Amino acid sequence: MKALAAGIGVVFLSPILIAGTGMMMVSSADAVQSSGSFSSCLTNIDTDKVAEQVTKILDGASGKNVHIKGLDLPVEQVPNAQTIVAAGLSLDVPKKGQIVALATAMQESRLRNLNYGDRDSLGLFQQRPSQGWGSAQQISDPVYASEQFYKHLLKVDGWQQMTVTQAAQAVQKSGLPDAYAQWENLATALQDAIAKTFPGGGNDADQVKKPSTSTTGCSPGQDGSGFGRIPEGSVPKGYAIPKNADPKARKAIEWARHQLGTLYQWGGSCTNSQGPDPMGRCDCSSLMQQAYAHVGVTLTRTTYTQVNEGKAVSPAQLKPGDLIFSRGTAKRPEHVGMYMGEGLVIEAPRTIKPVRITPIKDWTILAARRVI
Repeated sequence: MKALAAGIGVVFLSPILIAGTGMMMVSSADAVQSSGSFSSCLTNIDTDKVAEQVTKILDGASGKNVHIKGLDLPVEQVPNAQTIVAAGLSLDVPKKGQIVALATAMQESRLRNLNYGDRDSLGLFQQRPSQGWGSAQQISDPVYASEQFYKHLLKVDGWQQMTVTQAAQAVQKSGLPDAYAQWENLATALQDAIAKTFPGGGNDADQVKKPSTSTTGCSPGQDGSGFGRIPEGSVPKGYAIPKNADPKARKAIEWARHQLGTLYQWGGSCTNSQGPDPMGRCDCSSLMQQAYAHVGVTLTRTTYTQVNEGKAVSPAQLKPGDLIFSRGTAKRPEHVGMYMGEGLVIEAPRTIKPVRITPIKDWTILAARRVI
């Protein structure tokens, strides 16, 4: 359940304003944070060690015993890196583009969602409202900021043949054009570690794809796309709750399925979705709350609190009944759905839309929780 002012969680991207060669000037945080000497590039990064530490953070560790070379505040920085990678995967940006984005955010903000910067620069990438990147509120949304960076990057002719620092500079137009190079090794390690936590995220268009051994049903080809177009409010032909699903998860999914086709209502209690009172209908978080209430599991009311329920799980290890979160940030997501197995999710999406089943490939998963 989202704040009302958020416009029911739907982000409308403003048209990208184009100038010169197609890239807007970004006044970065160069003036906010001194990058120091570029000769002290982060080398000898232990990718396996980074992956281990990143996994701890994504699994909910406090950060007290988490140490990642180059990250001073991993509890804050790793979720922001996860958001950047998730946005790249959702836009089908190749691995290199995700590395460029991470290196850029490391240089511009140290992977922090800053509310200040040089002149009117804001956010992870220090984008400027005055230069057409969006409103201050939009730029302060890590998902929006990441998507805007990628959309500008993809407009750069030949960016995939450039070095990481050249590609970043083509977008940012920084006063310190060589600064991005120092973050390339760490950005590569972060991308490797984080991408593997997403269904199919370990694959890249430039890599040879190997058959997945994942048991989640979310590997390429098993991400829900095999069901084809799913009419809103219906169960796709051939779907069945996996036999090995937890009994409580099975019943929660079955209850949620009985709400299919009922209209979304922001703030609705989901206690009588087919009744005459609109406030008895479901929004995204009340659908989760009531589905689990019917099997004796108590959940809090909003996405902001449900993201702390149960225990964190990797999106690559989902089981039927797990809650998955998207939109907003990993710490403050604005939308939640329930994984059904077979690469499908049931959700109450937004105003004028009914409770429906969607393929998980359409989700940018920021967090996942197991509540049973």
